[in-house]
Amino acid sequence: MGPWCGQMGAGGWLSMIAFWVVVVAVVVWGVSRLFPAQPVADARSILDARLAAGDIDPATYRAVREELAAQAATTTGGTP
Repeated sequence: MGPWCGQMGAGGWLSMIAFWVVVVAVVVWGVSRLFPAQPVADARSILDARLAAGDIDPATYRAVREELAAQAATTTGGTP
């Protein structure tokens, strides 16, 4: 057999496998830190954020909020 496989014992193979598991785990961890999952926001919190940022005026805010409440009441069958 060639010099590549015959010179490494069981400890060498286990070390090599452990090394690559650590390398893959670090890469996966790094990518997950670079691209974190975005929390899913509901319509009311988006509406509140738009009012706070000044994107909409209070009258529009109240109208849309009432519409959302009415929509929630019809889909859930109760009051919001």
